[in-house]
Amino acid sequence: MLIALGVTGGIGAYKAVEVARGLQKRGHEVVAIMTASATKFVGPVTFEAITRRRVITDQFEPGANSEIEHIALASTIDLLLVAPATANILGKFANGLADDFLSTLYTATRAPVLVAPAMNTNMFAHEAVKRNLDTLAARGVRFVEPGEGYLACGWIGKGRLAEPDEIVAAAETLLKSGAGLLSNPAESSNLRGRRVLVTAGPTLEDLDPVRFIGNRSSGRMGFAIAAEAARRGAQVTLVAGPTAVEPPRVAELVKVRSAVEMHQAVLDRVDRSDVVVMAAAVADYAPVERAPQKVHKDGDTMTVVLKRTPDILGELGRRRLASGRGPLLVGFAAETERVEEQGAAKRQRKHVDLIVANDVARSDAGFDVETNAVTIVGENASESLPLLPKSQVAIEILNRVEKLMAQNPARAEANR
Repeated sequence: MLIALGVTGGIGAYKAVEVARGLQKRGHEVVAIMTASATKFVGPVTFEAITRRRVITDQFEPGANSEIEHIALASTIDLLLVAPATANILGKFANGLADDFLSTLYTATRAPVLVAPAMNTNMFAHEAVKRNLDTLAARGVRFVEPGEGYLACGWIGKGRLAEPDEIVAAAETLLKSGAGLLSNPAESSNLRGRRVLVTAGPTLEDLDPVRFIGNRSSGRMGFAIAAEAARRGAQVTLVAGPTAVEPPRVAELVKVRSAVEMHQAVLDRVDRSDVVVMAAAVADYAPVERAPQKVHKDGDTMTVVLKRTPDILGELGRRRLASGRGPLLVGFAAETERVEEQGAAKRQRKHVDLIVANDVARSDAGFDVETNAVTIVGENASESLPLLPKSQVAIEILNRVEKLMAQNPARAEANR
């Protein structure tokens, strides 16, 4: 397939060289389009040597039919991938500005678009940039989330361009799944107008005013699912435990702290939901009592008595089994061994439609990282996905949710 690789002016431009190489290793042809500022960081000859194609740097380059080259390319590419994507190019794309070859190509093509933002942390969090990202997401543009760490500007935070392997994997998944082939995925989605309830993040169970029992969940996986469901036109309610990660914009955001609070928030809304995705890492046990004051050190050991917390997913499954109606249910199983086996057992035990099982013992998947490798366990089959950005895992999960909804439209309508 032919992929147009847009490169804009940021220090992450050097990673785009490896993106081009990675795409070629997957069997794709690559044509590079560089903005004027991108050439200040990496020379066009580098991309020309790798792609063995002329690099496009000027919308008005002299030559036969050069003035309509962006139209010819727009109709032949299978994917437009922009990495890195600066705040400037995001603003152009979102607002229909077409003053260079790359922005003109974006407005002319009907191929799927994948964008890997990269910029200063404060820029990425700026309201204008967030609004532009929301606008593009609503049009069906897909994203490879930036990473966190040391930035070229010397700051520490979110904004670093995703690693080349992540970007290549996201492009490959998008091309294989066919997602994004429409300018707006909500136009044909089974989730359009549906009410989707997603839980995300950890729950924290307080021992005293200072200490709590918790886990390493960042909420990224649940947030990615909520964001993807919203892109598909769903009315999304997100019930989120405490997390430092910025949640996506959804119809309703409910912030909770404990398992009991999450349990109540879900039960208050489940009867109005068509789909429930329990991606939160809910604590299984909580202290019997919360000490009113800080517990000071006293002796070499300390005994804490714990009690079971509400089994939210299990309760939803039992209620649906008893009544014969209710939302489509998706649960998660965070395991450290026998992942598929444990996931299949949990699906049956909880009476749910799908279980997404993952190995949280891995350092590159699961808790508090940008990527995940999961096995999606259904009634008749299981499917393991390779290591992917969580945004792409969310696409795969919701693709299967939509397939189940299409297979059983009677139940879906009964829940409306």
